[in-house]
Amino acid sequence: MRLRYLLYGIAGLFLLAASGFGYLYFRRPSIAPPLKIHVEATAERVARGRYLFMLSDCDGCHSERDFTRFGGPVVPGGRGKGGVLAIAGLPGRVVAPNITPDRETGLGTWSDGEKIRAIREGIGKDGRPLFPMMPYQGFRYMSDDDVQSLVAFLNTLAPVKNALPRTEIQFPVSMFMKGAPEPAGSVPAPDNKNPQVYGEYLSTIGGCVECHTPKGSKGAPDLSMKFAGGMLFETPSGSVVSANITPHEDTGIGKWDYARFAERFRAYRPYVENGPPSAGPERFTLMPWLNLSQLTDEDLEALFTYLRSLPPVEHKVETHPKTRT
Repeated sequence: MRLRYLLYGIAGLFLLAASGFGYLYFRRPSIAPPLKIHVEATAERVARGRYLFMLSDCDGCHSERDFTRFGGPVVPGGRGKGGVLAIAGLPGRVVAPNITPDRETGLGTWSDGEKIRAIREGIGKDGRPLFPMMPYQGFRYMSDDDVQSLVAFLNTLAPVKNALPRTEIQFPVSMFMKGAPEPAGSVPAPDNKNPQVYGEYLSTIGGCVECHTPKGSKGAPDLSMKFAGGMLFETPSGSVVSANITPHEDTGIGKWDYARFAERFRAYRPYVENGPPSAGPERFTLMPWLNLSQLTDEDLEALFTYLRSLPPVEHKVETHPKTRT
């Protein structure tokens, strides 16, 4: 009798596990219909969109860049053309799509609503979930005005014909990533009169936490080390470890004042104006210094205010350990 109940119990657990697996495997991501909207491309909106494109480092994945020079400037004609991401440790082939208005290989046939949905909700035109290396979980908080401005700028990019393969994510990541997309609804503009609140907004859509928070044992961000650096990026062009940007006095930016923080960014403005110099592996970086050097003083101050409000985390980081002699 006990054996029978034991077998019933095992069978029940198996059915429960099979049902759970079936749900995860066959479920569809959470999808809302795209907005029926046409974004008006005013000069002011396009300028704001260009600024957001820079702040959010869209070039980082979607543009062809020259990493023989500091900061990897975009090559002429390479903006938005997309490409296969050559970063070690990805669970399959991850492709940053062509986001230029080319009708055959880019976004030329996408509606503005479909572009907004992809940016903030992680759903492609065909309804497939986007791999969350595209930081739509942060872009979800991008205000309605800002996401429309970003789309207005995308619509002004020069069309580039560049056919690319599809992203192919390995199992079981392909199954679990279906839970990442989520409808954003309507998002109001943040309070830009409150530096800490606005700094958090800029940090969120700028993707600071994605790069400056190391992964835990199961591959998810280790929230106890939020902004404490230590994320390793290995590419064919070089390797780099993200820095600790919490206000810890010895291992982070705790001893920095605003003047030092701002100068760290502004120092690269001449590289934008005159072109960056050649750089070997010891200066390889994925930090978008060339873009972020162009942030306004108000935005830099808001970012600094927000970062200084974070809990300090002791974590010593060596950003280029493989190049140390």
